[in-house]
Amino acid sequence: MPAQLYPGSSTAASTQAADPGAAATLRVRGRSIMALVIAPEPPFGDWFAALDEQMRRTAGFFADRPVVVDLAAVLENAGRDAVAVALEGIEERGLRVIGAEGVAPNLLVGTRWARLATSLHGRDVAQAPRADPRAGAAAAPPPAPSLLVDRPVRSGQSVVFEDGDIIVVGAVASGAEVIAGGSIHVYGPLRGRALAGLKTGAEARIFCRRLEAELVGVDQFYRTAEHWGPGLHGRCVQVRCDRGALQLSALD
Repeated sequence: MPAQLYPGSSTAASTQAADPGAAATLRVRGRSIMALVIAPEPPFGDWFAALDEQMRRTAGFFADRPVVVDLAAVLENAGRDAVAVALEGIEERGLRVIGAEGVAPNLLVGTRWARLATSLHGRDVAQAPRADPRAGAAAAPPPAPSLLVDRPVRSGQSVVFEDGDIIVVGAVASGAEVIAGGSIHVYGPLRGRALAGLKTGAEARIFCRRLEAELVGVDQFYRTAEHWGPGLHGRCVQVRCDRGALQLSALD
């Protein structure tokens, strides 16, 4: 997937009113966004308990994120009556549900979820295959491509590069976001969110000149500012996965 810098648009069309004196202009733009996909599974008690624990540990990760609910497992294992139970439980937790997958639109008619989009055309971010230690030595993979951002990332912007590393020469502002398939290098203050390893998984790392972030994550592990303490604030830091946990360590 090519690099994307938001806000922005990939396509645009405009329609001017037929009356030459009319000032109104209609503009239609296409835009790619990054949404979280969650897939509830029966029994709901266990699944919602796991979701609650994840939200407790990484509350900032879900804040203001668009969420798509994959209902395929719900329909397959619990039937259509369980769709409302799943959606209601998710909305009660304050998640911003914008769409549903794996469900026909007619199953939502007459419910308060009838507004949800069901014809979505996104794609999952694939994880890189893990090496099989039994396969012996293999040729080293080619180096991942990288995206160089030679200006600060301002509040409200997202830089997304799923194919490799992101290098930011400057600051990442509070309210901004950097999402990389590989590692993230920020040669300035990191004040927003940084999510690495969408493609390479736990092998990815985050490096920043000054840690002032709201949230950092590698692979499926995330930590918010209140969970790494004041000892690392403002320091040059490395973030990496180690034995199934996210580790932050000072480099200065």
